[in-house]
Formats: sequence, C-alpha cells, structure tokens
Amino acid sequence: MSQIITQRSEADVQDASDAIMFGSLKDRLDFYRKEIQYETTMLSSRTNAYLGAQSFLVIAYCSSMANINPQWGNIFSLVVSILLSVLGLITSLHAWSGIKAAYEIIDHWYLKQSNLLQSQPKMSDAYDDSPLFAKRESNQRGYRDALKFSMRSPWIFFTLWILLGGFSALIHFIAIKV
Repeated sequence: MSQIITQRSEADVQDASDAIMFGSLKDRLDFYRKEIQYETTMLSSRTNAYLGAQSFLVIAYCSSMANINPQWGNIFSLVVSILLSVLGLITSLHAWSGIKAAYEIIDHWYLKQSNLLQSQPKMSDAYDDSPLFAKRESNQRGYRDALKFSMRSPWIFFTLWILLGGFSALIHFIAIKV
C-alpha cells in the first residue's frame, strides 16, 4: 500500500554533521589529494602514450626521407613524409584536447584544496607549527609549472610537423625544378 508523506518525521531530520559528505576536514583533504593524484596519473599516461606515438612517427618520417630507390624513391618520400606530417598534426590536436581536459580537472581539485587550506589555517600546520604543505605546493603557480611539459608537448610537436612537412615538400619541389 502506498503512503503519501506530507510532513517530515524525526527520523528524516538529520544531524548537521551527518549532512556533511566528509567526516572531517582531513577526509576532505585526503579526497582532494586522491583526485589530484588520479588525474595526474591519467595525464601522465596520456602524455606517455602521445610521446610514444610521436616518437614512432618521427622514426617513420626519417626512414621515409632516407628512401633512395631510383625508380619511386622520390615520390614515396614526398607522399609518405607529408602523410606522416599530417598524421602527426592530427594526433597532436587530439592529444591536446585530452591533456587540456586533465589539466582543467587537476586545476579544479588544486583550487578546492587551496581554498580548504586557506580557510582552515590550523589544518595546514603540523604539530610543530611548521607548514604541512609548502607554499609552492598549495599555490597555483607551483603545480602549473609541474604540468608545463605535458601542456606544451602537443604544441611543440604540432610545430615540428608543420616544419617537417614543409621541409619535405620544399626539398622535393626544389629537386623537381633542378
């Protein structure tokens, strides 16, 4: 039999401490730190996979440019090197979106952690009144410096692929004119 509830009973009213998702401030800080660690691990995995793919493409590009077959070597090295350059550009653009997303999530959790530490000064002090977290660790610039390599590598390789593709096209068109 269904029952319509029109008013709250005493069992429905919760204590203010029960309404908090975390049992303590330390639990909240631990949660933030675990999220930061998880997202940093994900960012590291994405960066490693991206750099592995880029290293393969660079080796394939160099190998294609070294083709000296007299019958079809020139056209092969032109077509394959430009295709590899385009593939490098595409993978760089796709990697950028995943790396940027992870960076934004890490930024979010660092901001929450920083706000928690700033709002609760006692929380960031150890028992001997020295800071538990270094200033560099709890400010925005510190972790952003640590993530610069992951953030910049897609753009560095994007630029490299433009230069390599342009170089191979230039070399082949100069050779055709001569």
